[in-house]
Amino acid sequence: MQHHTPHKSPPPHPPPQKAAKITRWVSNLDWRIILLLFSSLSLLLLYFSSAATTALLRPNSPGSTRRSSELTRSRIAVCLVGGARRFELTGPSIIDRILIEFPNSDLFLNSPLDSNSFKLSLLRSAPRVTSVRVFKPEPIDESDSEVRVLTAANSPNGIQGLLQYFSLVEGCLTMIDAYQKEQGFIYDWIVRTRVDGYWSAPLHPSSFVPGHYVVPPGSTFGGLNDRFGVGDYNTSKVALARLSLVPYLDNLNYTFLNSETAFRAQLIAHGIPYRTPPQPFCIVTDRTYSFPPTRFGVPVAAISSQGPLNGAKCRPCKPVCIGECVDDVMIGLSKGWSWTPWRNGTLELCNATAAWEVGWQDVFDNAVGGRLARSRKRVVSLNVKQCVKDFKEMKGRAAHWDTPPLEEICKLGLAPK
Repeated sequence: MQHHTPHKSPPPHPPPQKAAKITRWVSNLDWRIILLLFSSLSLLLLYFSSAATTALLRPNSPGSTRRSSELTRSRIAVCLVGGARRFELTGPSIIDRILIEFPNSDLFLNSPLDSNSFKLSLLRSAPRVTSVRVFKPEPIDESDSEVRVLTAANSPNGIQGLLQYFSLVEGCLTMIDAYQKEQGFIYDWIVRTRVDGYWSAPLHPSSFVPGHYVVPPGSTFGGLNDRFGVGDYNTSKVALARLSLVPYLDNLNYTFLNSETAFRAQLIAHGIPYRTPPQPFCIVTDRTYSFPPTRFGVPVAAISSQGPLNGAKCRPCKPVCIGECVDDVMIGLSKGWSWTPWRNGTLELCNATAAWEVGWQDVFDNAVGGRLARSRKRVVSLNVKQCVKDFKEMKGRAAHWDTPPLEEICKLGLAPK
């Protein structure tokens, strides 16, 4: 037996007299009151929307906890690039605030051999060591497209310096892809940071944004800050292809690009959206800079600054410029160049016109606390035998190891003791 749903008639229109009363009532309303009510409702909705967003980013919020839980189940690759010149200062912070913070992450290291490479033995404390490459650097031939696209301006080692850096970064992708192919999986996330970065606080789960590439704000030099980045595999595949994408930019008629503008161009050209949340790290530098910095100068932060420093240059120093002095300096910097966020006392400045001050070790130790200070002192007292032992421990845990002989690495920077 079939059942039929009875047809429902539309509701009747209000009688003409009733409709007229409604019209007169609306016309007699004070529209200022309606506007006030509408504005109040809009502000209320904006407040709750903002509060929800803030809750997701707050370290101890339910949204943050949920994101952290998701990341503990994700496959994460962390790739460190660059020379180890101050790794006794930066390495322990990377281990504590990235690698231990995400203990399921796999460590990849791509670093040129030099007299500081022995310091990389500190990575024996990393939870997981997957692939290590320490190589003897060689000049990279400069192609016609690279000469057309890139500029030597403001690069300490000219176009060759850019190519070496691009090769280091892209080397991460090569190492990661090789391991993925061998193991038969794809990483959910790739974190790329510099060996010379000091992290004052942990990398936050809110930096992992699906479909976006995340970089720090400030220090853009006309493009995007390229001192740190995190993204899913698809966005990272574009972001890390620094060298091989130069011909692509050439085909799009890009010219006179520095590292930061080339980085921004390759993301835009491939339709990769990016975000710039604050990041609690700085780049430890031995270079000297004029002080106070003028419009296109480079500010050097005290490593003891509250931060986040967003990848700004830093060193251990007794700050010479705080409070209003910092405001005056930073307001004068070009926001599209070396400027970095600084409000609310988060930044203190060094006078970096000369070498590091006498007693910088105590300044650093007091700023970072006992555990990181002990790691620095351990490197100072390291000998060749212990260095080789630490590297052997790392090698025994790694899936891939491509370095010169361990004794060669250790003896290059350590005198016999």
